Parts: sequence; C-alpha cells; structure tokens
Amino acid sequence: MGFKIGLLGLGTVGTGTAEILLSPEGRHPVVRELEIYRVGVRSLDKPRTVQLPPEILTTDLEAIVTDPNIDIVVEVLGGLEPARSLILTAIAHGKHVVTANKAVISRFGSEIFTAANEKGVYVMLEASVGGGIPVIQPLKQALGVNRIQTVIGIVNGTTNYILTRMRDEGADFGEVLADAQRLGYAEADPTADVDGLDAADKIAILASLAFGGRIKLEDVYCEGISQVGAADIAYAEKLGFVIKLLAIAKKLDVNSELLSIRVNPTLLPKTHPLASVNGVYNAILVEGEPIGQVMFYGRGAGAGPTATAVVSDILNIVSVLKVAEPEKGRAGENVDNAAPTPPLPHSPTLHSLLACSHQHYCQIAPIEELVTRFYARFLTKDFPGVIGKLGTCFGDRGVSLESVVQTGFQGELAEIVVVTHDVREGNFRLALDDIRSLEAVDSVASLLRVL
Repeated sequence: MGFKIGLLGLGTVGTGTAEILLSPEGRHPVVRELEIYRVGVRSLDKPRTVQLPPEILTTDLEAIVTDPNIDIVVEVLGGLEPARSLILTAIAHGKHVVTANKAVISRFGSEIFTAANEKGVYVMLEASVGGGIPVIQPLKQALGVNRIQTVIGIVNGTTNYILTRMRDEGADFGEVLADAQRLGYAEADPTADVDGLDAADKIAILASLAFGGRIKLEDVYCEGISQVGAADIAYAEKLGFVIKLLAIAKKLDVNSELLSIRVNPTLLPKTHPLASVNGVYNAILVEGEPIGQVMFYGRGAGAGPTATAVVSDILNIVSVLKVAEPEKGRAGENVDNAAPTPPLPHSPTLHSLLACSHQHYCQIAPIEELVTRFYARFLTKDFPGVIGKLGTCFGDRGVSLESVVQTGFQGELAEIVVVTHDVREGNFRLALDDIRSLEAVDSVASLLRVL
C-alpha cells in the first residue's frame, strides 16, 4: 500500500519536505509508504539541492491537483494565488490537502474548509503557524477539553530577532532591519513581518482553533514595530520590562464569548515566560481551565522545522485513512473492482484534527474596548507645569497614572515617560487627543501597551 504525494513548490520548505520523504530511515514507518509522485515548480531548469527524477517535475500545477493518482496535495508555494485556487481545485477533485500557507488560510479559510467539509476531505495546516512547533494539533486535541482563556505568542521570528538585537546593542530599528536583510533574516520587502501582518495571519488561525469559531482577519487589530525606538527599549529595561511583538487572543471576560484579538509591540515583564524568548525563536503560551499555562517553544521558520510539520500532517492523514479504509489502497482506489466508495466521512478521530469544522464567526471586540496598561513617551517644550497639564488631561478622561517621569532632553525638547494603570483604550485615546492639542506638547514619540 502506498500513498502518492503531489508537491506544489520546491523552495525552502518544499525542498525540506522532499528531503524528509526521500530519506525514511529512522523515521516513522509510514514515511516509507509515501511516494513523491509529482512536483510542481516554476522553472524546470533551476539548479536544486534535492535530487528528484526529472520526469516527475512539471510547471503544470493544475495537472497535479487534478491527477486521479494523487492522494494528498502538499501546498508550499506561499502567496495568495495561485495557492488558493489550487487548494480549492484539489479539494474539488477529492484530494486531501496539507498547507503551510497562513496567508491563504487566514483569509480564505472559510471558503476552503466549507469546500473540504462538503467533499469529505481533510485540510491540515500545522506548518502554517510556528514552523515546527506542534501547536495546531494540541489545540484541537490534547487541549480541546479545556476552556481556553488566552493564547499569546511570539509568532514572527524576524521581528523578534530585530527587537532582541535592539535590546542587546542599543541600536535603532532602521539599522538593525537593514542588517537583518543583509543576513537573510528579513525579506527585501519586510512589510508583512515588521507591520505585524504575518503575526496577524497566525493569531487568527490560533484563535479560530482555541475558541471554536471562524475569524474575520479584518477584525484583528494589527500594529507593527517600526515605531519602537532605542529609547523605548532602554526605558523598558529600567522599568523591568522587555519589548516583544505579541500576538494575543483572549476572552474579554471568563463568562463572555467576546474576544480581543490583536498584534502589537508590548512591554512584557521580565518574569513572564515569553520574556526570555529571543532571536528567531517563537513561543506560544496557552492558558485555560483546568490546565493552567502551557507553552510551546522552538524555531518558528526554516526548511527543517516547517518541513517537519508538513510531513507530520501527511502522516496524520495517512494514519487515519488506513484506519478508516482498511479495505482500500490509496484514498479513492477501489480494490477488486468494487463499486466506487463515497467521500470519507468525518470520523471522530480526524474530526478533532480538522483545522476548522465550525461554521460560526467569533465575536471580536473593537480595540477601543480593550482594558490594559499603557506606556507613552512624550516630547514637550520645556514649559513650567507641563507634567501637571499631562496629568490633568489624563485625569479628565479617567486615566489613572502609575508613574510620570521626566527622563531628560532630546535637543531642546524634554522627554517625559508615562505608565498608566489599567484603562479602557478608548478613554486613553481621548486623553491623547487632548494632550496633542496642548501648546507645550511637541509630539507623542511612542505609545506601547503593557501586558
């Protein structure tokens, strides 16, 4: 019995996946039953580090997802199109799908999972979040009996690398980003990473799993790290914090179904489990009842980690197919000329693995309803009583201050750092509007939330 794999893409992750499948020695025995049947590439002439028979390579990606001999399509192309269309075509032709594409799943997951449910095939996406960190399946299986309250993570290695170096070297964002691009840790166009868009895709997927509903990506509040300066890193250190780009999904209240889902740079207490996650590493902290806190940690990207998650998903599909259809060879292949078998029903085992079987959308609160602490850094003219005026503006809007410190000067402007107690974000924003209208205030140089 063998299972034929159609691999879409032979870049970093595709190559890593092929290398695992081509060297089954010492791995799970099911790996020996997997055959790379066709591989879709953009160019047949490109030099490659993995040795594959040239006859299985093709630039006709449509032919792979419609090939009746292929059981599982593995999509590692990246990008929105043609990945989305190819996934849907594969589903329409009765193929199970494994994907590492968080952008497609976060934007078109509703369409994809509806199609998969109707066709009776499975879509697996462990590699879409956290590289090789096994977090998707635990959220659906081992942690599924808990009442999840919070999922919070460092899910983008590029921004974590930049912030780590800014802290260690006292450098500014721009120079560290440029160096990260030279070293290959950041893309030539780093927008998706540094603006928080990549992390937003990932927390949308995790929130859907954790809270049992679909997520509209446009409802996820997203803020990047480009406004974080060396001064903020230094002040955070003095206050006992580190700054991390956090992706957070949590219930606003234990008795409410209303969620807050956001990505933003955050002052994190040094005692927090995520505070020591540095460099390109990722970590996801899940909190629920009755389990308490569980943390998943590891490399969040790269050929090896991500390919590991891809092959793990393939094995999960194959294992369930073998249990559910012992009388069949490959999925859809009849034995002894038997009558065609209808689409595989959702067994309880695989139903728990399916990424998104639910139909309803989660209710997500607007960011104005968030209650949190804030850190703000102001540049002001050196006028008498300016700190008092700041305090009055905050007080008038119901914002309670934990500390107000004039830290020094930038040229002729005084630098004032404020940390609040818990406050509703909408109230804090109104206070900022009042402060910006003060003659003594030059600018709000930085604004960060505090966990």
